[in-house]
Amino acid sequence: MRTVDVAIIGGGINGCGIARDAAGRGYSVALAEQNDLGSGTSSWSTKLIHGGLRYLEHYEFRLVREALAEREVLWGIAPHIVRPLRFILPLHAGLRPAWLLRAGLFLYDHLGGRKRLPATSRVDLTGPLGAALKPAFKRGFEYSDARVDDTRLVVLNARDAERKGAGIAVGTRIVSARRAGDLWHLVQRDLRSGREETFAARFLVNAAGPWVDRVIQGPMGRSEDRHVRLVQGSHIVVRKLYDHDRAFIFQNADGRIIFAIPYANDTTLVGTTDRDYSGDPAAVAITEEEIDYLLGAAGEYFAKPLGRADIVWTFSGVRPLFDDHASKAQEATRDYVLRTDGAAGEAAVLNVFGGKITTYRKLAEDALAEIGRRLGPRGGSWTGTAPLPGGDFPVDGVGALEADLARAAPALAPATVRRMVAAYGTDALRIAGDLGPDLGHGLHAGELRWMIEREWARTAEDVLWRRSKLGLAFTADEAVALGAQVEAMTAAAAPPVAG
Repeated sequence: MRTVDVAIIGGGINGCGIARDAAGRGYSVALAEQNDLGSGTSSWSTKLIHGGLRYLEHYEFRLVREALAEREVLWGIAPHIVRPLRFILPLHAGLRPAWLLRAGLFLYDHLGGRKRLPATSRVDLTGPLGAALKPAFKRGFEYSDARVDDTRLVVLNARDAERKGAGIAVGTRIVSARRAGDLWHLVQRDLRSGREETFAARFLVNAAGPWVDRVIQGPMGRSEDRHVRLVQGSHIVVRKLYDHDRAFIFQNADGRIIFAIPYANDTTLVGTTDRDYSGDPAAVAITEEEIDYLLGAAGEYFAKPLGRADIVWTFSGVRPLFDDHASKAQEATRDYVLRTDGAAGEAAVLNVFGGKITTYRKLAEDALAEIGRRLGPRGGSWTGTAPLPGGDFPVDGVGALEADLARAAPALAPATVRRMVAAYGTDALRIAGDLGPDLGHGLHAGELRWMIEREWARTAEDVLWRRSKLGLAFTADEAVALGAQVEAMTAAAAPPVAG
């Protein structure tokens, strides 16, 4: 029976971030994900790396400070999938006054050690920046945060973990986890073949996101109260609402905020909602009430009326927030809580509750500190300076890299060049060396092969909605045809290779 130092349950951003950090410090690591990498909470975010401006109202200063500092760290190690984004906050008569917003934005500018991102400024909305808004919105503020391709962030962390020695198993569930002295005896099942394997681990990490309590009560066989509060967040994607590259942040009369963000395939992303959820996390879906809420909130600001006919896609996910017993879902903390269980001399488990995608790297460092206390420390902090795969170029080098790819593959459409650089960074040049035929909408056979052989893609859904956002372009028939291609390539492919 093989033995690893660290076994991780869950292939979301927290699990993959911990796997990357641990493998880079020299621990042997095995990660099991029951579905696809990033297929749970990590793929249903608002796609932002941000401090969380509204968290200042709840006095979560430590969380905001940590998140603000992480914006530029993540931008530096992944300049292909993390991009600066300016946010316009229109002043709304009767809601938060200008002096209060300015004070909050002053804190936002100075709390997290901002260095390269531009500071807050006043903005005139009577010109092009406010052209899509109702005439009542004449002034506002503009501040900096960043956007991210959330699922690709997960995949790139997994790739880096694997090339540093971690074992990454997708479609694999831990069905039993039992302590035996200073080891965990684990049984994992391949959900496609039904084949089971027993192995041992010196330390167990439960990073199962919305399923974290189920892992405690199921495979681990513990009877405990729930630790997470499941909060549903839903988004709508509508036809492009405006022409510039800024995002909007809108205040609502209920105290909440929503975003309107330029998105893939000439669309605008609008979200998110906050409502408690009690069902199966895998079955979450946007409700009619949430659609009405988002359309109404956006319609308060945009001059063009929005209706259901404008919606081209919706998505919904469950955030596993630590249950701090806040009265409202939107007031529940977004901070993470790590709890270790295991007496001296027996194998320990670290349960991960809550967190947000922006602070995943810091969460991983905190997890590694606990692993080091139990197993003996190895190495030090390193993930904040080492680029993620494809991110080995300067933050101001996107244009130059796009020009290099256009020269290397002159047949690629400009939109495809931009998409590939935004997804793969410098690895786009490697993919361009063997593109093969176009399978539709700029997705070439060579890129599909890369996703299957190096990124654990196994279905058309993995390809179209998580490894890319080309699902917004492919028709239903085209997606079925692509699924056949994926199935054929998967059958012929070897296991994913590191690098």
